[in-house]
Amino acid sequence: MALLPFSQSKGSRRFASYDGLFPDASVLDLLDGFRRLLLRSSIAVAIGIVLGFSFTNQVVNFVLEPTVRALPAGSTLIYTQPGEAFTLYIQIALLMGLALAMPYIMYQLWRVLGPLVPASARRFAVPFALFTSLGFVAGAAFTHFIAFPYMMVFFAGFDTPDLTFLPQLNEVFDLYMKMVLGMGAIFQMPTVVFFLAKAGLVTARFLWRSFRFAFLLIFIAAAVITPTGDMVTQTIFAAPMIGLYLLSILIAWMFGRVRPESDDAGAD
Repeated sequence: MALLPFSQSKGSRRFASYDGLFPDASVLDLLDGFRRLLLRSSIAVAIGIVLGFSFTNQVVNFVLEPTVRALPAGSTLIYTQPGEAFTLYIQIALLMGLALAMPYIMYQLWRVLGPLVPASARRFAVPFALFTSLGFVAGAAFTHFIAFPYMMVFFAGFDTPDLTFLPQLNEVFDLYMKMVLGMGAIFQMPTVVFFLAKAGLVTARFLWRSFRFAFLLIFIAAAVITPTGDMVTQTIFAAPMIGLYLLSILIAWMFGRVRPESDDAGAD
């Protein structure tokens, strides 16, 4: 007979499969690791800025090209503050430095999180750095070539003889960066699910059974991210999220750890 009558409760059995997944980690060691991460990341970004500085003009033209292409005849981008254009070049340089340094930053992040990672998954440092960087690039590419041009065409469609579309440089770039960062984060979903599945924390069955809730949350997130309220724009944002969720289910099925049926059912 158990000394504690609740020691073998359903809740205890539900989390029994997670025992030993996460080793003990010192909070001070983690804080020191994050300090080193910030220092090394700052140096890496600074090096990236120096390497990419000679390409700043080309990158600025590349970033503004979807907006310029959508402008009605006779319209142009404007800036109303003396230092606004200069600030744009500084922000682009920082963005280039971050993009060039991202694989190194993600590799260092994995090393910091090493004590929290199951021993069986610690060998994935390089794949983690590679896949998170590729995921961000994929999200940025989706924004630049599909979502953002559609947004600019939509906004420019209100141009009339009485209303001239003259977008301000700072506002355009601010919207562009919010969309790039948002989609870059969303495109990390398959990578996150891969490592959670390898650690045995999620299963394909659990993700599939949660699809109806995920579908609702995806459209809520799309409504928050999109700067307009029309359903077409929300669908443009929601469609890749749904596709990534389905891809994540496939990834969890292919690479996830096999857990006992009773534990998997308890997680549901």
